[in-house]
Amino acid sequence: MSTTRAVETVFRIESARIIAGVTRIVRDIGIAEEIAQDALVAALEQWPVEGVPDRPGAWLTATAKNRAIDLVRRKEAYARKLAEVGRTLEDVPPPEEPAEPEDIGDDLLRLIFTACHPVLRTEGRVALTLRLVGGLTTQEIARAFLTSESTVAQRIVRAKRSLATAGVPFEVPYGADREQRLASVLEVIYLVFNEGYSATAGDDLVRPALCEDALRLARLLAGLMPDETETHGLVALLEFQASRIATRTGPDGEPVLLADQNRTRWNRMLIGRGVAALRRAGTGPYSVQAAIAGCHAAAVRYEDTDWATIVALYGRLLVLVPSPVVELNRAVAVSMAEGPGAALPLVEALAGEPALASYHLLPSVRGDLLERLGRGEEARVEFERAASLTRNARERSLLLRRARAAVERR
Repeated sequence: MSTTRAVETVFRIESARIIAGVTRIVRDIGIAEEIAQDALVAALEQWPVEGVPDRPGAWLTATAKNRAIDLVRRKEAYARKLAEVGRTLEDVPPPEEPAEPEDIGDDLLRLIFTACHPVLRTEGRVALTLRLVGGLTTQEIARAFLTSESTVAQRIVRAKRSLATAGVPFEVPYGADREQRLASVLEVIYLVFNEGYSATAGDDLVRPALCEDALRLARLLAGLMPDETETHGLVALLEFQASRIATRTGPDGEPVLLADQNRTRWNRMLIGRGVAALRRAGTGPYSVQAAIAGCHAAAVRYEDTDWATIVALYGRLLVLVPSPVVELNRAVAVSMAEGPGAALPLVEALAGEPALASYHLLPSVRGDLLERLGRGEEARVEFERAASLTRNARERSLLLRRARAAVERR
């Protein structure tokens, strides 16, 4: 491996910890990231000449923190000079010594909670978290979300500016604010995973790299907050879902429905990790979703799925987070437990929901139920409507194939 490649690899692994530690000193995420980049440049200049240090991560961290302390001291000196001539300057916190190893976890938690602060718009929270905590480049984030680098860069800049303007403290929240803030963090990780698991647009149904990034963040958070049961619930959910990513598409990238997936190819190691995380989960929304995913993972064959339990779990989820999407998912489970005739009225009752007006899975589910009831022509119309609503090319192709097949089976 070249020295340049070694520098970049180490920085990617350590960047979140470096930025977290520097932010604790300078109290500004934007400045902290700039200082971390300065440390990267220093490594690119020095390591090819002096060789890669025995502890490259520690070298980068120490370099960044020393520069941060120098910056704070220069600001203090400037403040003193202004005070001498009767001017005032906003108080500058005293420089802090580099954190001890046991402090690193606290710094990372502070960084995660700051990057996911509710004051930011959702797309800003996602981009900033992937950039600062996930270590992704702007180009990688843009490619993952099928948008331009300039758009992602603008989101990150706006997010940093919003944090500075709002005076968001670099801290782990406690008390009444903690639950809301943790929910915001979990939501960001969940959104990143879902975009990788079932892409909303583009030519690919799944983007495994995004799922891996989200799962890594979820595991990190659970390790840093072992007493928060809902973090384990999220980890369990993502482990179960990730276990079947390889079987969700065929050789040519076409979607493979859950009933048709080769369960012998499901990743048993990830399922085992999901089971272990589920034991530490609680009773919140992510924990309940994890229990549902666990039911699927436990079934050796599709026919063995415990649909009655899944229906009950969706009922519990509806109490926690009332949502027409959850109602639709429950209706699907009812169709498997009690038959399509029992589920169709539940789905049709959702037809007027504004939140589902452009949701392609509503007509897709209705089409599936109608097809199973032998109403092929009506099913064709629903599948074609669903195809017109989705922005994912692979899903569109599948839905159009199902539309043709519904009529051919009549």
